[in-house]
Amino acid sequence: MALRLGDIAPDFTVDTTDGKLNFHEYLGDSWGVLFSHPKDFTPVCTTELGMVAKLKPEFDKRNVKVMGLSVDPIDSHRAWVGDIEETQGTALNFPLIADSDRVVSDLYDMIHPNANDTLTVRSVFVIGADKKIKLIITYPASTGRNFDEILRVIDSLQLTAKYSVATPVNWKDGEDVIIVPAVSDEDAKAKFPKGWTALKPYLRVTPQPNK
Repeated sequence: MALRLGDIAPDFTVDTTDGKLNFHEYLGDSWGVLFSHPKDFTPVCTTELGMVAKLKPEFDKRNVKVMGLSVDPIDSHRAWVGDIEETQGTALNFPLIADSDRVVSDLYDMIHPNANDTLTVRSVFVIGADKKIKLIITYPASTGRNFDEILRVIDSLQLTAKYSVATPVNWKDGEDVIIVPAVSDEDAKAKFPKGWTALKPYLRVTPQPNK
């Protein structure tokens, strides 16, 4: 059965470009992003891995560890790393899983036979510090991901986890947020000392609490 939001992210031990790693141990008490690539030495994947390497300081700031995956073997990954650095101007600085036996791909339902019965689609899983899946996005092989959007969603998820707020449409870090309906007005007075604007009883807008 396919994974759903709130499920515990399946654990695994695999070979990576950083050596053999256990996923849950690698995450520790951090958040995580696990994302798959259809194949080594392909153009879109090369640009994506370069971008994630450039954005690693942003993931680090948010206490998020990233891990990539494709179904090619480790020797292929290591050869590909040189191309990524040459064409994208940055070295790979996070683990890339070699999943030639498809163990992880099957655990996370990354192979969609109607798209391609051998290669992984562009899956993204955001995993909380509690090891539960917080976000699942699936892109087709032909479309490169927007990792600025993935960082934006992580900011929203981490705010929700800490402050009992939700984020409105097109929200960006630093903008007003919404007090979740489960928080009463009385409790909100203590939780949100900056106050709020009630557009409707269920729509209470407040400044981002950690700014």
